[in-house]
Amino acid sequence: MQSNALKDEEKVKSSWYILDTNGKLTEAKDFDFGKHENLKKFADYEIKKVRAYEQIPEHIKLMRKLQLVDYEPGSDPGNLRYYPNGRLIKSLLERYVTDKTIHYGAEEVETPIMYDYEHPAFKDYLARFPARHYIIKSDDKDFFLRFSACFGQFLIMHDATMSYKQLPLKIYELTRYSFRREKSGELTGLKRMRAFTMPDMHTVCGSLEQAKDEFVKQFEFCQSVLASIGIEESEYEAAIRFTEEFWSNNREFILDLVKNKLKKPALIETWSFRYAYFDPKFEFNVVDSMDKASALSTVQIDHENSKRYDITYVDSQGKKENATILHCSPSGAIERVIYALLELEAIKQRKGRIPMLPLWLSPTQVRFVPVSDKHMEHCIKFAKQMGQRDIRANVDDREAMMDRKIREAEQDWVPYICVVGDREIESGSMTVRVRESKKQEAITLSKLEEMIANKTTGMPKASSSMPLLISKRPTFV
Repeated sequence: MQSNALKDEEKVKSSWYILDTNGKLTEAKDFDFGKHENLKKFADYEIKKVRAYEQIPEHIKLMRKLQLVDYEPGSDPGNLRYYPNGRLIKSLLERYVTDKTIHYGAEEVETPIMYDYEHPAFKDYLARFPARHYIIKSDDKDFFLRFSACFGQFLIMHDATMSYKQLPLKIYELTRYSFRREKSGELTGLKRMRAFTMPDMHTVCGSLEQAKDEFVKQFEFCQSVLASIGIEESEYEAAIRFTEEFWSNNREFILDLVKNKLKKPALIETWSFRYAYFDPKFEFNVVDSMDKASALSTVQIDHENSKRYDITYVDSQGKKENATILHCSPSGAIERVIYALLELEAIKQRKGRIPMLPLWLSPTQVRFVPVSDKHMEHCIKFAKQMGQRDIRANVDDREAMMDRKIREAEQDWVPYICVVGDREIESGSMTVRVRESKKQEAITLSKLEEMIANKTTGMPKASSSMPLLISKRPTFV
């Protein structure tokens, strides 16, 4: 069943503009994109709505080449399998976004993945959410698989007793998984799936003014989350979407957001009417190597669900009032973050730069390459020592030429490749190929450990589940 919101989305009239940091609103077709090439690509993609890829996206090639993720032919399309290195990256991102959101002040909960299709609040909300859903049968009842954490979190909010003194109140869940019945022709690797992992935070606010204030704070919060992951502000474009009515009543709010928080032009979409429950919303969008875009972080102001779910707080006069709710995904779907990282590196590679994952996410951070068999014991010792400091190191113990081992380590995007021979053991300083700088340096083991520790400060650590010796590792793809 198609939701009313999806039907209304097809009817709503959109107008497209670019809002610059001086507060000038220009129709997108008339804006000078001379210094904003990426914004032009994003605007063209959004306005023309040509979603189909004419060839395989680069991230799909890379996710298989690096043995991270692959399609699962034994499941419904849009469900993926994760190999050990991909699972490592995904789990680190999950931990990071969750820790960051809790530190921001959210209270973590866990809710079911299926809900009663006939529940009156759910049935009404399903009609207002622009997504397709799965229906499953249990006994004689129909249930739907969640496509966000809204349902469970709203029921928690409904049952909670909240005072105005406790607002804004934030509740968070990392939904593994959310399910959306995307059209088969729209499914694209890690960009668009039917089962995905969504960090989902909902904030209970009092007045619209409090919600707008929190909207700005969460805008900045999303910027900081992406920056720490390794996606810089120059690598994404902002879209801010709202009804013409919201714009006329809140013009200065939007202008201030672009001028003082985004600090670069934004794509503006205005709607002739509100087709779903939110108004306004923003997204940070990455433009990939084929000039297609995809949303990462987003925040929406929800005008309907407080009444639909009877979510209330007690105001300063002791009266119950309906709340205003914010929806926020600080990073967007975890799978889509991996898509963005891979696509951005594909763009860099096309420009002649060396692609690499952020150091904290690199499945192998250090690879030791012995000059001969007699140096193997030292390499294993060094790798284990690094493991004690939460550094992911391994040893290429295969019977192969050293040049081949180095070449394959480079193909695996290993940040530090350490060659160990007689000279290195005697001097205590290894010959290290540093991927980021393209340089070969003499570095002691302790210095290398210190460098990695400094570059990964504050980010989650995890050991690899793969064997320490390369010869013991299977080839998955």
